Amino acid sequence: MNAGPLAGLRVLELGNYVTGPYAASLLADMGADVVKVERPPAGDPFRSWGGDGMSPTFASLNKAKSSLAVRFDTPEGAEIVARLAAKSDVVVENFRAGTLERYGLDYASLSARKPDLVYCSITGFGSSGPYADRPGYDTVGQAMSGLLSLLTDLDDPKPMGLSIADHVTGLFACYGVLAALVKRLVRGEGSLVETSLLQATTSFLAENVARHLAEGEVPTRATRARLAQAYAFRAGDSAPFVVHLSSPPKFWDGLVAAVGRPELADDDRFATRKARIAHYGELHDVLAAIFAEQPREHWLAQLTANDVPAAPIYTLDEVFADEGVRHLNIVAESHGPAIGTMRLLRGAVDVAGEQRQSFEPPPLIGQHTRDVLVEMGYAGDEIVALEARDVVYAPTEVTAPAVQI
Repeated sequence: MNAGPLAGLRVLELGNYVTGPYAASLLADMGADVVKVERPPAGDPFRSWGGDGMSPTFASLNKAKSSLAVRFDTPEGAEIVARLAAKSDVVVENFRAGTLERYGLDYASLSARKPDLVYCSITGFGSSGPYADRPGYDTVGQAMSGLLSLLTDLDDPKPMGLSIADHVTGLFACYGVLAALVKRLVRGEGSLVETSLLQATTSFLAENVARHLAEGEVPTRATRARLAQAYAFRAGDSAPFVVHLSSPPKFWDGLVAAVGRPELADDDRFATRKARIAHYGELHDVLAAIFAEQPREHWLAQLTANDVPAAPIYTLDEVFADEGVRHLNIVAESHGPAIGTMRLLRGAVDVAGEQRQSFEPPPLIGQHTRDVLVEMGYAGDEIVALEARDVVYAPTEVTAPAVQI
């Protein structure tokens, strides 16, 4: 179905929402043929976040996939999925622990039919333990891992505007799948790959955790900003921007030159990195007053001229108006009878000679049901009978949605 370094690899996705679909989407970006299993009539719940079953949220996680709509909570439906798994290289699932075992779609059952299967199971809190039965969602993972404590003001806590924990977990799941595929290539063995919202998001905090375990300090949102010498300001035109001095002395020297205040270099409070960390708030206030004197573009030009790491804080509309972002060509357009015209992001990694400048659109629910069943050897009358018994679903006609994304 796709070009790319993983072309020829079949991935079976039993996933909803973010973690499983994102992991499979990353594999699809690299060319894997991903068949998304959805339970009719509604399919992935993210479909309902917009009209016609094709919300932008769903589309962002499910481009370049096929959709097989099957009720795998029935014996016939479970057998279809099991047979398809036996023809696949990878299974990715993100149901609650034990759910797929009830239908014979767990690793033990499927690997008995295909010993070299790579099976990735993503849960909220692990397949066992005191929280295994709890529902796991992004904000819960952020909170319990400690991530949210590093992103919000604990005196006035607020949830984040991005599903960070979900996406991080999907990234780690994809990483595990790729490692297991290499193991299969080298040893000829399949693998059970497991991660969870809690494990992956906590692992993501390795820098802060290592410092905490070594020094005992409980970090907050402000801790790393001080240590990394990262600052955020509003310029004279109220436009926001950031400066990140890190540790090389040359960036501090460049900042002093950029703001035209050589006396700051001789101020004992700011003369060394250690001093600047200790007097972070005072330095912020001094710089904030200076930066309020001119508009953002003036300061960014001065900072860039002096090789100081700095950038505007963009809203998303500003991101895609930026010439540097446009140069990366990370937005691709796709056309199809099921979706009309759609613009979405390409993958974040280019492999030399394998770059994809376009992608197949996300599918309507059940759009490829008949194609997949025919490929598996089901006859036409068998497919009609399965549809009549509501075991599988396929749309009678594929048309563009009323609202284009």
